[in-house]
Formats: sequence, C-alpha cells, structure tokens
Amino acid sequence: MRRIVGYFLRGLVFTTPMAVTVYILVVLFQTIDGWLGLSIPGLGFVLTLALITLVGFIGSTFLARSLIAMFDRVLERLPFVRFLYSSTKDLVNAFVGEKRRFDQPVAVRILPGGEARALGFVTQKSLAKLGLDDFVGVYFPQSYNFAGSLLLVPGRDVERIRASSSDVMAFIVSGGVTDVPELHDKTPPSNEVVRSR
Repeated sequence: MRRIVGYFLRGLVFTTPMAVTVYILVVLFQTIDGWLGLSIPGLGFVLTLALITLVGFIGSTFLARSLIAMFDRVLERLPFVRFLYSSTKDLVNAFVGEKRRFDQPVAVRILPGGEARALGFVTQKSLAKLGLDDFVGVYFPQSYNFAGSLLLVPGRDVERIRASSSDVMAFIVSGGVTDVPELHDKTPPSNEVVRSR
C-alpha cells in the first residue's frame, strides 16, 4: 500500500505543474478568443501577440514617440487615471522596458552586525531626494505570491549578487525550493555598485 501511495505522490509531482500550466493557457486563450469573437482556438492569442508587436514597432518611430509623449502628458493631468496609468506603466517598465528595475539582485543584512540575509532587488540607487543620502531602495518579493515589500536600507548593508536576476527571482518566489542561483563571477561581492552616489 505504501508503494502505491508513493507512486501516486510521484505522479502528482509530474502531472500537477503540467495540468496547472495547460489550464492557465486554455483559460487565457479562451478569454482572448472570447473578447475578439473568434471560433478558432488560440487565434485570438496569436493575433494579440502580433498586434502588440506591431504597436511596439510603430512605437519605435520618432512620430509615434512624440504622440505617446503627448498622450502621457494628457493622462498625467487626470487625477485617478494618472495614478492607474503611471503605476501600470512603471510596473511594466520595471520588468521589460528600457528602465528595468529588477536587474540587480542583492543580499541585505537583516540586522546590523547579524549574519542573516534577505534577497531582493535594488530599485533605487539614490534616495537623496528623501534626505537619505546613504540609503537605497530594495524590493523584496514574497514567496508564492505576487506581492512584496519595499524597504529603504543603508547601502553598507547591501551586497550585490552576481547571478541571473531571473534565477534569483525564481529562487525567492519558490521559497528557496528551486536550485540555488549560480554566481557568474566567483569574486566576493561588494556593495559599491548599489551605494548612493
């Protein structure tokens, strides 16, 4: 009986991630297809990707950038719309835009003089405008969640990790279950990169 339970649990480990991934993709495809009123499964998703790529191409031209800048200025004047638009724009830019913010993984000393560290990403190298000259902004994603916390910490307590940002993010979000990120550079890390200038 114990062997059968073991086989069942092993099967669960193999099938659950696959089933969840397939389910999310099917729901995503059906939702987008429903919005566009298409009967061919997945066609709406493909058309959406093509449209986004086309908008990105057109947005690269000088004329389009001028129009987008004008559109941004209009939206910045509308109270609630400004908050919603700018927050969404900053979030997307943080991950895939030209102003990526989650590209500098760090280990932060939790208590002064202590050995424990928390993993995060530097999002602001200088907080001088807040009167915190020697502080940096570090975002700490939460495990198994889309939330996180922003802490303002002294630059001296921040050590850069020379590993892939995506590997460090996966390690944090999985609660440390995924493989430990490998360092690209074996020299000891320093915090000079993240200190305020």
